[in-house]
Amino acid sequence: MIKDDIKKVLVSEKQIVERCKQLGSEINEDYRDTKDLLLVGILKGSLPFMAELIKYIELDVEIDFMAAKSYQGTESLGDIKIVKDLDTSVMGRDLLLVEDIVDTGITIKELKRLLYNKGARDVKVVSLLDKPSRRQVDVEADYIGFQIENEFVVGFGLDYNQKYRNLPYIGVLKDELY
Repeated sequence: MIKDDIKKVLVSEKQIVERCKQLGSEINEDYRDTKDLLLVGILKGSLPFMAELIKYIELDVEIDFMAAKSYQGTESLGDIKIVKDLDTSVMGRDLLLVEDIVDTGITIKELKRLLYNKGARDVKVVSLLDKPSRRQVDVEADYIGFQIENEFVVGFGLDYNQKYRNLPYIGVLKDELY
């Protein structure tokens, strides 16, 4: 069982659900006058977070997805590749990028630049996790679920070599598994 590979749980499923409710409330308040909000899930890691978060967003929103690749194993490569682009036009729209984790910040900075170049009116970021100690560029999420220390984490969408995404919580793998 994959749960046997976990050394410790950092954020429980219950904590994630409660924080998603709070984030949903903040987003409802901040975007209450927005008529054309597009939620953009950054695949693959954001999928469980986005699915939980949208339950608490009471606005008329559209969703779409992008895939950007920058990780191999436990390290960010720093070279961002757009693997899947949006199917929806962003011209003149407010976008809320839904991300699993803001780590180095390189991916978010590049995606924001790209989306503004495509004509987005505004681009903000909601991230389940924030790891500021690893930041390499000056970028911050506008909405943060949990700030964590510099540990490599898995679960609730986050993976290690494409595994462990289906854990219902955020955890740290046992050392011998890396």
